[in-house]
Amino acid sequence: FWIAHRGAGRRAPENTLAAFREGAAQGFRMFECDVKLSADDVAFLLHDSALERTTSGLGTAGERPWVALSQLDAGSWHGARHAGEPLPTLLAIARFVLANGLAVNLEIKPTPGVETRTGDLVACAAAQLWAGSAPAPLLSSFEVLALEAAAAAAPGLPRALLLEELPTGWFETARRLACRAVVTHHSLMDAALARRLHQAGMRALVYTVNDRADLAAMRAAGVDGVITDEVERYADEARAAR
Repeated sequence: FWIAHRGAGRRAPENTLAAFREGAAQGFRMFECDVKLSADDVAFLLHDSALERTTSGLGTAGERPWVALSQLDAGSWHGARHAGEPLPTLLAIARFVLANGLAVNLEIKPTPGVETRTGDLVACAAAQLWAGSAPAPLLSSFEVLALEAAAAAAPGLPRALLLEELPTGWFETARRLACRAVVTHHSLMDAALARRLHQAGMRALVYTVNDRADLAAMRAAGVDGVITDEVERYADEARAAR
């Protein structure tokens, strides 16, 4: 039920191993993170297409080779305690998750223009890294092209359609892609939508639930999981839900 957003919400630099360690220390057993490709097709974690907000780099991350990206500081923006924290590869995250018996939602976050290639290669990498291990990673994306490619590359891995609105045809798209879940912004979710998803054999997940009032509304709606930044606030509940 409890999914730590980008590793540990706001308590550590997002999408880093430091964040995963912090989220796990707070009692979370499932994590959400963003995965994209370097210019030489290394799968790594970063939310934005641009490097400036969360790293010491400049420009578009997907246009840089991994050897350059691996030298960047992805922690100082958050605070001096995390200075020098590197961008992690998907391989590094997989090792941490598997070694600690954790679950993960890998959001496929393509650089614009390489949606299909990103979905293909991230899914292939995930299938190899988690081969024979459970639980399998959940592959999600806002980008239908990326999810289509992921489905073709690794049909055995569960998929989820991410939605910030409910466009015409979204439900049919989720069914066509054999999604196990739909993940909406919490403002879109209500009991009727959760029930529709459940009746179709899909789980209802929501992002990013931080306030107690929103959490109560999502519980009342019958959702199966919430993605949150507030890992410290909900630490006791996350531990109790193991």
